[in-house]
Order: sequence, then structure tokens, then C-alpha cells
Amino acid sequence: MLAVGVLLAAVVAVGLVAVTGGVAYAVAGLTDPGDVTRYGITVVRVGADAAAAVCIGSLLFAAFLVPPQKSGTLAADGYAALRTAGHAAWAWFGFAIASVLFTAADGAGRPVTEVIRPDVLLSFVEAIEQPKAWLLTALIACVLTLGCRVVLSWGWTTALFFVALGGVLPIAATGHSASGGAHDLATNSLLYHLLGAAVWVGGLIALLAHARRRGEHLTLAATRFSRIALVCWIVMAASGVINALVRVAPGQLLSTDYGLLVLAKVVALAVLGVFGHQHRRRSIRGLVEGAGGGQLVRLAAVEVLIMFVTIGLATALARTPPPQEIYAQPSNTELLLGYVLHGAPTPLRLLTDWRFDLIYGTAAIVLAVLYLAGVRRLRARGDAWPVGRTVAWLSACAVLLIATSSGIGRYAPAMFSMHMVNHMLLAMVAPVLFVLGGPVTLALRALPAAGRNAPDGPREWLLAFVHSPVSRALTHPIVALFLFVGSFYGLYYSGLFDAALNYHWAHLAMNAHFLLVGYVFYWPVIGVDPAPRRLPPLGRLGLVFASMPFHAFFGVTLMNMQTVIGESFYRSLDLPWVGDLLTDQRLGGGIAWASGELPVLLVMLALLMQWARADEREARRRDRREDATGDADLAAYNAMLKRLAEHGERR
Repeated sequence: MLAVGVLLAAVVAVGLVAVTGGVAYAVAGLTDPGDVTRYGITVVRVGADAAAAVCIGSLLFAAFLVPPQKSGTLAADGYAALRTAGHAAWAWFGFAIASVLFTAADGAGRPVTEVIRPDVLLSFVEAIEQPKAWLLTALIACVLTLGCRVVLSWGWTTALFFVALGGVLPIAATGHSASGGAHDLATNSLLYHLLGAAVWVGGLIALLAHARRRGEHLTLAATRFSRIALVCWIVMAASGVINALVRVAPGQLLSTDYGLLVLAKVVALAVLGVFGHQHRRRSIRGLVEGAGGGQLVRLAAVEVLIMFVTIGLATALARTPPPQEIYAQPSNTELLLGYVLHGAPTPLRLLTDWRFDLIYGTAAIVLAVLYLAGVRRLRARGDAWPVGRTVAWLSACAVLLIATSSGIGRYAPAMFSMHMVNHMLLAMVAPVLFVLGGPVTLALRALPAAGRNAPDGPREWLLAFVHSPVSRALTHPIVALFLFVGSFYGLYYSGLFDAALNYHWAHLAMNAHFLLVGYVFYWPVIGVDPAPRRLPPLGRLGLVFASMPFHAFFGVTLMNMQTVIGESFYRSLDLPWVGDLLTDQRLGGGIAWASGELPVLLVMLALLMQWARADEREARRRDRREDATGDADLAAYNAMLKRLAEHGERR
């Protein structure tokens, strides 16, 4: 079945490229590299996408769809899926290496036979972005191949699953979506689209394989995957629409090859949605009622074939030039940032000139909704939840949204001073508020426990993460301090920031890094949630005060530097309202220096409130004990004093 699906996807992709793909060379000003390169790159892309989906879906199945043994070692079904993932990773690695060769030849407009020499290939790989992305993907696939051979535990299988998701990202950051105007929206939407597709297609293939070998826990696996598939379908539909609107106008849907391929994908996605609905309505209901997995296998087999047709359509779409890239001429600012800046960042523009960030803006909204849903569940069953924690969490979501989607987020890639505002909000304000919200405690109270002898669920997975060796290592005071403070110096003084400015994906990675290291640092310091390491109160204060001199020194050094960080990128933007880059950088240093006081104040207030509440709880505990014992402790103390007095009188 899998081989038939891959062959079908390759035939669809090659057939469509034969009709539409040749235009791309004329648009790019390249010579036609010949049929072997033109169609070969399409075939290896189909193979890479299929192998990636099988690898990701199999790891998803082993980690989350079937339970491991009580010892934490994978059970037989999980082990079988893990081995399948290992074989798929081998294929993924091979197709990725082949894609390096073909994309280099395609980007250079040369036959693949002319770039097969190592010296020629290396020169093209160095000059073209897509071969570099495929090299990184090949490295990740190689890690997965080795990992799937040595891993047996549930925890490391889960880690491999997230590593496999990372293997999809390099390709999403290159190609049509990473170039031209609005490439920020196009790249972000493509990230969602590719990840949703890989999880959905691969998960269904893994579930079908499990059903055909009559594995255990089929009903549980199908039920869990049904929920995941619904989310994936919604994500793919929304991201696909956004990505299409960025690259093709509605009037071009019927008049261009790109538009027709988009419509074909929409139809295929709608058909897959119908199949998913039938799965939920018939197959899973039949499994729950004990009818067996025959209907599931039949429906899933047809659905997988349609999915592979969709993969062929997507591959052909990636090889077809969008019409807006043919006719539109984006400005220099649009090419570098993805959008136009309409003037200097005045306070009014920072408040009103919004550009919604599909990654972090969506994350802020989803996190707020999930948190409120958890609070609602607690209150529905009569449990209380502190209002202050809800306010802190929603404030953190608002800070995340403002830092990435308001005028601050819009100007952050273009000016060092605005980037530093963005950095401080994400690294030092939002994490404090997120930690004060107590999300782990809320989740542990809101999520249902699996129960004795029942398979682990989300609550047990969360507990396993909190107490995992990785969490314990990251929250070690020295490690957390090094990551939190050292990242300032490592990013800006090593040349890494200069290299990252040219890439949208690097900005996404920086924002994620700021949030994560901030959360890891403040998680054990504030101590609202259960943490792998419980620091004493003095240890928490000491860790906070230990970070302050490093932040202050970082800001002072920025204000006194005589060289401009990221000078080549900022000069290429040539923004008329940024007259002196060094002055703007010194302003950024002042912002970094001054903003270090706010999180310290928040943490101090939080610790003081926790200590006050701890004293109140201790006083109430003593009062309850005295009420229960009838002031026995006080009576015993008075009796001791009386005996001492009588003993003194006798002497």
C-alpha cells in the first residue's frame, strides 16, 4: 500500500510538472537543466515527503497513541512503530541527500551530471539556500536513524518525535514562501501546513499498519488519532488558505496554473475531511462497539491513497512559480522583511500598526483559550482557582501578542532598539507572568487522571515531563543562569545575530529561545508550579540577584560599543528615519539596562506574597491544631513554667 501510494504521488507530481514546471526557469533567468533534473527533483521530493511523514507518524504512534509498559519501556506495538520509524528515517536521509544534489543542479540551471563532482557541488551548496536546508534535514534524519536503533524507553521516543518534527522545518523556511513580499506570512503558514500534513498522513499510515497487524489498544489509538487528525485538518485548511492568498489573487485561481493547483488541493483536502468525518462516525464507533477494525482498514486505505495524491499536488505546487512573483515587484524592504514600513516608529504607530504573527500571535490566543478552559473546568466542578494567577497568565499572553504582532513586532526586525524592546518583553516580562500563572498546577488539576491499570494520558505525560532528566538538568540553578544570561552575550557578541538577521526562520528561533530560557530560569525561582528542583527562599533570591550584574553589564557594554552589530543588514534596509545606527544601538543598550529592573520587581513581589501566604497558612494550621487539641500545647507550656517555678522555690 505504501509503495503504491508513493508511486501514485510521484506520477501525479511529475505529470503536473510536465505541464507547468518549465515556466520557473524562464522566470528565474536560468537555463533549463534538462529532463533528468527537472523530473528527478520532483521524484526525490515526493520520496522525502513520504518518508518524513511515515517517520513522524510512526514516532507519534509509539509515543502517544499506544501505551508503554509500566516500567517505561515501549510495549510490542510501540516497538514495532519505532522500528518502522527507523526504516523511514533511513529513506528520509537518502532522499534528503539526493535532494541536495538535485536542488543544487536545479538552482544553478545545470544538468545533475555536471554538479556531481564534490568541488562543484560544494560551491553550489554554499551559494544556494535550498541545498543547505536539505543538508540539515539529512543530518536530522541521520540522528533519527541512529536514535531509533538504540532507544527503547517512552521518554526518549517522545524526544525523537519532536526531533523528527524539526526535520520538516528547514525546507519550509526556503523556496517560494521564503522569498518575495509577505514572506513572513507565507513561511509561517507553510510551517503549520507541512507539520499538520506530516502528522496527519504519517499518523494515519501508522494507525493503518497497526490495525492490519491486529495490534492491541486499537480503539484507544484510533480515538486519540481522531482528535489529532481533526486538529491537523483545521490547521492545514486555515494555513493553506493563508498561504494561497499570499501568493495568488482570487481572480488568478482559474486563470493560472498555480491557481488551478491550489483549487485541486482544496478539493483534495475537502475530500479528506469527509473521510475523517466518516472515520469518527463509523469506524471508531464500530471499534467502541466491538465490531472490529475491518471498516477502519478499508476507509484508511482509500484515505491514504488520496493523501498521496495530495502530496503529489503539493510537490507540483512547490515547483510552479506563483503568479504574484511573476508580476509584482516588491521593494527592498519587502524583500528583506516581507512587508513595508510606513514611517518612523512613533508611539501611535507602535500601538496601531499591527501585523499579526501567525506563530506567536496564534500561540498567545491558543494559550489564553486553553488556560480559560482549564479554569472553567475547575469552577464547573466547584473548585476555586486564584484570580491573580488568571490575570498573570492573560497578561503574559497579551505581552506575547504585543511583542510579536503590534508595531513593536513589526519594527523589531528593522531596528536594533525595537528588537531590544521585543527581546526584553519576551525574555524578561512574559516568562515571569507565565510562571506566575501556574499552568502546570492548573493542568494537573484540570486534566483527568488515567486511573489504576489504565493507559497514561496527558496528565501523566505532563508529570513525566516535569520530572524528566531533561527538565531537571535545565532547571539546575547554574544551567538556568548560564542559559538565561549567557544567551545575551553569545547571541550578540559572537556574530550569530548578524548572520540571523537575514532569515525569517532565525527571528522565529530567537523569539522561541527568549521565551524558553526565560521560563526555565523563572520556573524554579518563583516556585508556583511543581518543579524538578525546589529551591529554598534564599536560593531563589540569590539566583535573581546573581543575574542582575550580568544584565546591567550587557546593557552598559552595548551603550559603549563603537561598532554596529548587524551593520550590513541594517544598512541594506536604508531606513530614512534611522540616521545613525550606532545611536540606535546605544538606545537599545539603554533599554536592555533599564528593563532589567522590572522582572526583579515582579519576582520580589511574588516571593513576598508567597512568604506572607505561607505564614498565614502556618498560622491557620496552628489554630486548627489548637482547636483540635484544646490548647494542649499552651497548657503543657504553662505547666512546664509552673514546675520550674516550684523547683526554684524549693531550692
